[in-house]
Amino acid sequence: MADSGATSAPKPSSSVKLVLLGEAAVGKSSLVMRFVNNDFQENKEPTIGAAFLTQKCNLPTRTIKFEIWDTAGQERFASLAPMYYRNAQAALVVYDITKASSLQKAQHWVAELQRQASPGIVIALVGNKFDLASANPASDTSTGGDDADATATAEEEEDVDGESDARKVPTKTAKAYADEEALLFFETSAKTGLNVAEVFTAIANAIPETSLKGPRGVGGQTNLGRQEDSARVNLTGANVQGPKEGCAC
Repeated sequence: MADSGATSAPKPSSSVKLVLLGEAAVGKSSLVMRFVNNDFQENKEPTIGAAFLTQKCNLPTRTIKFEIWDTAGQERFASLAPMYYRNAQAALVVYDITKASSLQKAQHWVAELQRQASPGIVIALVGNKFDLASANPASDTSTGGDDADATATAEEEEDVDGESDARKVPTKTAKAYADEEALLFFETSAKTGLNVAEVFTAIANAIPETSLKGPRGVGGQTNLGRQEDSARVNLTGANVQGPKEGCAC
């Protein structure tokens, strides 16, 4: 009789603390909701303080359980950020491709993470709202592309006031910065779902197995206390929404 034990054995499971940082209204919460619930809300209320969600990502050899802290982008909450990125193994730093100043704020967060976050933290630079950049080829969005079409980039920069393409941050500019800082880079659309699952899968694959631990609590993160593991919380402690079962990867 064939031994089926090896094939039926469960894959190792590890928990990864991930934090989202970025300016207000760049779509951080929308990215998380697309990943966790495959949902998008057109007019979403701003996050107050931070929100907590979980979602699993199934890789070929292991399962990653993301413990996601979605931080508020308003300047009045900026001083709370270290409380959320402390001990984080990964970070999504999000900017809005239609707002140049949001990339500058993202660069600020990257620098802060590099100075104060855990050594070896995996950082992904994510340009959101690609659905508003209709003139940009979708084929370049997963990596930013070293072979990006210079002519197309020039047209994007010249057409920043046009109605057909609201892009203000060229892919080439953000990709060059990400390469310089050794960041993962994606352009996404929380509205359409473009590249959202791919971001989290890339992060899961980039975290060294030696730095992974088994399932754990969110130790040392905040003094807020945790609600149920699947609950979404804010600073008031109110349960907002729990994620659906299954993996969005």
